[in-house]
Amino acid sequence: MSKLVTIYGGSGFVGRYIARRLAKEGWRIRVAVRRPNEALFVKSYGAVGQVEPVLCNIRDEDSVRAVMFGADAVINCVGILVNEGKNKFDSVQTAGAARVARIAAEQGIAKLVQISAIGADADSQSAYARSKMAGETAVLEAYPQAVILRPSIIFGNEDGFFNKFAAMSRLTPVVPITGGDTKFQPVYVDDVAQVAAMAANGNVIPGIYELGGPDVETFRDLVKKMLGLINRRRFVVSLPFWLAGMMGGVFDLVQTVSGGLLVNRILTRDQVKNLRADNVVAADAKGFADLGITPMAMDAVLEGYLWRFRPGGQYDAIKASAKNLHKSL
Repeated sequence: MSKLVTIYGGSGFVGRYIARRLAKEGWRIRVAVRRPNEALFVKSYGAVGQVEPVLCNIRDEDSVRAVMFGADAVINCVGILVNEGKNKFDSVQTAGAARVARIAAEQGIAKLVQISAIGADADSQSAYARSKMAGETAVLEAYPQAVILRPSIIFGNEDGFFNKFAAMSRLTPVVPITGGDTKFQPVYVDDVAQVAAMAANGNVIPGIYELGGPDVETFRDLVKKMLGLINRRRFVVSLPFWLAGMMGGVFDLVQTVSGGLLVNRILTRDQVKNLRADNVVAADAKGFADLGITPMAMDAVLEGYLWRFRPGGQYDAIKASAKNLHKSL
């Protein structure tokens, strides 16, 4: 019988790529999500009945335990960027991760993979970064043989980074950012998925791995690269941290006053704090090289999905060619 894996948050950006890879390898997959009816698309990743979305809330002990029962491997991809309702950094990224690891140890699950993030730090000013580190610590205490993956910002078709700023550039002549000189090491989503799949198969030595692509760029240069690919001329303005912090505070206040009806997905004070630190692989960290993987460069991927943000979309090159032809006549 084929092996069974439970992927918590398996319908999310990273989780769906992991599910695809493992499905191709013949694994049976439970995609554990809060709203299975919104994750029915994962069924198409495998044969009939091979990939199934199942109901689970990582904050709920019984549901975490139920969807894990009988699994050979567990992968936790659940993470949040902003506090929303009952989903807080501590309840999801710390207590949730700890719960998955503890139950995995109790059930004798053979392999556990935890998706964390570069920048996880118990001493960080950012609550996000502190909760990620607390989650890692709890996971290793309960399940010492876990594989913990710390990616830098992740890019790919459905990413929330390049797509966000490309969409913004269609609406305004100015693209505001915070921490323009902060460095990132963007990593391709399927490279992260490859490592997670290897770990589920027992082909990764337990420990912490920091995953970054071959390119290290500042925030400002990444946005300029994106603008070049979509053929849009925009001013990239890096807001000073003090101003960004004030703006984030106002947006946070709006969320609080609205009782959570308006969620701050623009900029939070905590994100401003997180942007003060570079997001790159540490010199002494284990990473892709230790796994025999050559990570994908941004230039090989970005144009393949950012073209839709060009002024002429898929016809942009044709329109440019027609203009040049008209000028030559």
